[in-house]
Amino acid sequence: MMPHIHYGASESFWVSGALTLATLIYLRGWLRLHKHEHGKIEGWRAGSFLFGLLLIWIATASTLAALDHEMLTAHMVQHLLLMTIAPPLILFGIPRKPLVSVLAHPALCWLAAAGTLVVWHIPTVFMLGMRSQIWHGVEQASFLATGLLFWWPVIQPLPKSLKWPESSILLYLFLATLPCDILSGFLVFCDRVVYPVFLSSPRSFGLSTLEDQQFAGALMWTCVTIVYLIAGALFTIRLLSPHRSYGRTEDRLEELAIPQFVPPSIPVQQPDRHSIGAV
Repeated sequence: MMPHIHYGASESFWVSGALTLATLIYLRGWLRLHKHEHGKIEGWRAGSFLFGLLLIWIATASTLAALDHEMLTAHMVQHLLLMTIAPPLILFGIPRKPLVSVLAHPALCWLAAAGTLVVWHIPTVFMLGMRSQIWHGVEQASFLATGLLFWWPVIQPLPKSLKWPESSILLYLFLATLPCDILSGFLVFCDRVVYPVFLSSPRSFGLSTLEDQQFAGALMWTCVTIVYLIAGALFTIRLLSPHRSYGRTEDRLEELAIPQFVPPSIPVQQPDRHSIGAV
């Protein structure tokens, strides 16, 4: 049985310091933009960004970070916070005039998120992250990074950053549930422990190792489905908004407008005054 690592106070300290620094930098930039824009930048964006950072701290530097080496459910909560919940909150918090412009293709965003989810749940790769603190940090960073990529086409923090038709985002969200459904369904209905590393962990909350695995799969299944349904509903409402449709129709009409035909000017010959006088 391979021993797994234990989360230490030093890792929590460095993660907390990095997130605190990110918070201060963001607040400084947001206050500057807020001042220059005369209050036009919504305050809820700052709250959304900071709450997203708080969720990252909970996933990586709180007691949950230690429990993820004892329970697969805690490990799954970490992944959900880093990949599904915190990224959209952070993207909502990006001001309309960000310092850095990042454009990502939706296909790349989808493949990166799905690939990260599948690869890190392969038992061999999963064990690598459990045995090495460095690889565990890489795992968490990859979940957060691909989570931000995945939600970028959905949130669209920058105007006109989406290269695909907006209606395709509904299909994008639906297809994203498939890898999660397959993985979570496998964890729920499998009759054996997929990750033996948890067999040596102390029992928490009265759950056996197999029950912990089934609960983790059910949690992933439920959380991802609810979050994606909410995102799809909000996106549909925004897509069908009369005000939005009116504006987009105007833009399209302006783009498709045919220039008006202006007939060429015909010079008009002025009558000779001397001729008129003679008549």
